[in-house]
Amino acid sequence: MADTKTEKVKVTDRTGDWNRFLKKHYKAELGEIAREYPYRRSLIIDFQKLEKWGKKGLEISDELLKNPGKVVGDVRDAIKNFNLIFTKDEEEKAENVNIRFIHLPRKIDVRDIRAHHINTFLSVEGIIRKTTEVRPRLTYAVFRCLNCGELTPAYKQGYGKFQEPYRNCTQCERQTKMELVPQLSKFLDVQKLRIQESPEGLRGGEQPETLDVDITDDLVANAAPGDRVVINGILRSIQRVTQGNKSSLFDIYLEANSIEIGEKEFEEVAISEEDEEEILQLSSDPEIYEKFGKSIAPSIYGNSEVKEAITLILFGGIMKELPDGSHLRGDIHMLLVGDPGIAKSQMLRYVIRLSPRGIYTSGKSSTSAGLTATAVKDEFGDGRWTLEAGALVLADMGIAAVDEMDKMTRDDRSSLHEAMEQQTISIAKAGITATLRSRCALLGAANPKMGRFDEYAPIAEQINMPPSLLSRFDLIFVMRDKPNDSLDRAIGEHILKSHEVGELIEHIKKNPIEGIDDNYIDQKLSPVTPEIDPLIFRKYIAYSKRNCFPLLSAEAKEKLVAYYLSLRNLAADNSKPVPVTARQLEAMVRLAEASARIRLSPQVEESDAERVIKIVDRCLRDVAYDPDSGSFDIDKLVTGIPKQRRDIIREIKEAIKVNADDSGYARIEEVIDILSQKGHDKDDVKRRIDDLLRSGEAMQPRHGIIKLI
Repeated sequence: MADTKTEKVKVTDRTGDWNRFLKKHYKAELGEIAREYPYRRSLIIDFQKLEKWGKKGLEISDELLKNPGKVVGDVRDAIKNFNLIFTKDEEEKAENVNIRFIHLPRKIDVRDIRAHHINTFLSVEGIIRKTTEVRPRLTYAVFRCLNCGELTPAYKQGYGKFQEPYRNCTQCERQTKMELVPQLSKFLDVQKLRIQESPEGLRGGEQPETLDVDITDDLVANAAPGDRVVINGILRSIQRVTQGNKSSLFDIYLEANSIEIGEKEFEEVAISEEDEEEILQLSSDPEIYEKFGKSIAPSIYGNSEVKEAITLILFGGIMKELPDGSHLRGDIHMLLVGDPGIAKSQMLRYVIRLSPRGIYTSGKSSTSAGLTATAVKDEFGDGRWTLEAGALVLADMGIAAVDEMDKMTRDDRSSLHEAMEQQTISIAKAGITATLRSRCALLGAANPKMGRFDEYAPIAEQINMPPSLLSRFDLIFVMRDKPNDSLDRAIGEHILKSHEVGELIEHIKKNPIEGIDDNYIDQKLSPVTPEIDPLIFRKYIAYSKRNCFPLLSAEAKEKLVAYYLSLRNLAADNSKPVPVTARQLEAMVRLAEASARIRLSPQVEESDAERVIKIVDRCLRDVAYDPDSGSFDIDKLVTGIPKQRRDIIREIKEAIKVNADDSGYARIEEVIDILSQKGHDKDDVKRRIDDLLRSGEAMQPRHGIIKLI
C-alpha cells in the first residue's frame, strides 16, 4: 500500500515538475499556441534545455528516452491541470496539443536498431527516399446501430486494421452490426516516409538500409524526397500477417515525434554575426577571385581558368520570372572535355562537397530514369504507382555533377535537354502525368571520342555528344594534356608534396613523432590547404545568394552587347558562318551576375563584363573556331557541321541536278570537275559526296553514277 502511495506522489510531483519547467522556459510558446490554435498546435521542447535544468531535468530526460509515452502524457497533464494554455476551451486544446522533442543527444544508425529499442525514444538520421500522399486516418470511430439508430461512444482505432464493434445494442438489446458515422468520428492527417541511411558512413559493399516512418498531424507535407533529415520518435512494432496467418516475426516502424530538416540549399545555411563580419571583410579583398579559385580542389595544380569558372557556377546568376509567366534560368551549366588523367572527376567531386544539395553520378552507370525520375510500383503505402526522384530532381537548388557524359546512351542523354533549359522534368508514365522541378546547375565531364584529342580534327566531331545538348552548356572547356617541361615539373612537385603531406599525417596518427609541432604540419599542409576554409566558402555563397541581386550597369551592358555584335558581324555577309547565337549572350549575362555576386556588389560593372568575355572567348576559341574560314563558327557546335561544309553539299546537289539525265542519274566525275572549277578541293568534294551517300540523301546505283533520293 505504501509503495502505491509513493508511486502516486511521484506521478503528481512529475506533473508539478513539468509545470515549473514549462513556466520557466516555454511560457511565450504556450501563449502563442493559445493565440494561434489550431494553426499552431505543437509545443517543441529542446531536449538539451531539459537536460540542463538541474537534477530533475536529468531524471525527466532519462525517463523520456526509456518511457516516452508516459512522459508525453505527463506534459499533457501538466498543461491541462495548471491551465498553461489559458482560453475558454483549454480542455480541448490541452488534449490536442502535440508535445514534440528535438535535439536528442545521440543518433542511432538504421542498421543498429535492435529488439530492445522497441517502445523507446530514438533519433535516426537519413535521406528521405519516398513519401506517400497525405491521407486522413480514423482515430476515434462513432457507430450507429442499423436496427434502432442508437449511437455508440467514441471507439478508439489502433494503427493498421479497422476495428468494428460487434455486440448487443444497448437500446434494442439485439446483436446487430454497426455502421460508421464519419461526421461524428475523429480523423488525423497521416503520411508515410521511407528514409535511407546516409551513404557517407557505409563500408565498401554495404547497401544502405531503410526504415519506414509514420508522421501525423502538423508534421505532414513538410519534407520531400532528397531532404536530409533527423527524425526523433518512438520505435513501434507490428506483427506480420501473411494470408491471414500471424507470424512470430514483427516489422518495425518509427512513430515520428519531430522532424529536423537539414540545410536543403544555400538559402538555409546558418550564418552568425561573426560569420557575417568575416564575409564582408573578405568581399573587400582585391584578390577575392584568385582566393576562391585556389580554394577549389587545391590538391589539383593549375587550371586557374577552369576553377574561376567553377566559382562562378557556385554563385550562379539570378533566376527571373517574367510577366508572361515564363522564366529565365540563373543556373550556369558547364562541360569539361579533356584528355584522361587531367583530374576532371576530382574537380567534380570537390564541387559537390561544397554545395549543400550536390549529387554526383557517373554517366556510364546512370539511366535516364536514374537521372530524371521513374515510376515504381511498390507495397510501400498502398501498392500504387509512385514517382521516385532521380539525381537531377534530388539536386534541385544545388549542383548535379555528371561524370563520363560521353559514355551515356543516346536516349539517356536526350532526357537532359528539358532539365537543362526549362529546368523541369516532365513525366508521363503508368498513368502519372507530372512535372518535377530540377533548378540545378549541371557540371559535366567527358572524354574525347578517340580517348585523346586529335589536334587537327574539329572539336564537335571529337565529342561523342549531340550538338543540341552541347549548345545548352554556357561554358565548354577543352582541357588538353600537352607536354610542357616547366609545367610538368611544377605538377610533379605538387603531386609529390601532396603525397608527402598524406604520408606524414598517417604516420603521426599511428606513431607520434617528437619535435614535430602543429606549425610544422601547417607549413607542410600549406600547398594543399584551401585559402578560404570550405565552411566559410559555403557560408559566403549562401550570404551572397540571399542578399546580393546585382543589376546590369550601362557600361557592362554596352561591353557585353559590343562583344556579341562583334562576333555577329563576322557573319555580316552570308558567305561567312554565324559565329554566336542569343544563347551565348544569355550565358554571358548569367556569368556577369555571378561575377558581381562574388564581390557582393549591387551592380554588374564593366570589370565583370571583361572577366566574363575573357572566359567565354577562351571557350569559343577552343570549341567553335573554324581554321578554314579563320573565324568563329557556332554551327560547328550547334549542328556538328561547319557552314563551309554545308555550302559544298548544297553546291554538289545543284551540280547533280544540272547534269542529271531524264532518270536523275549523273556522273560523279562530272560533278567533281564542276566543283573543282569553282575553287573547291577535289578530295574535299569526294569526302562530301561520301557523306551524302552515307546519310542516305543520295544513292550510287552503279560505280561512278550518283542519284539524289
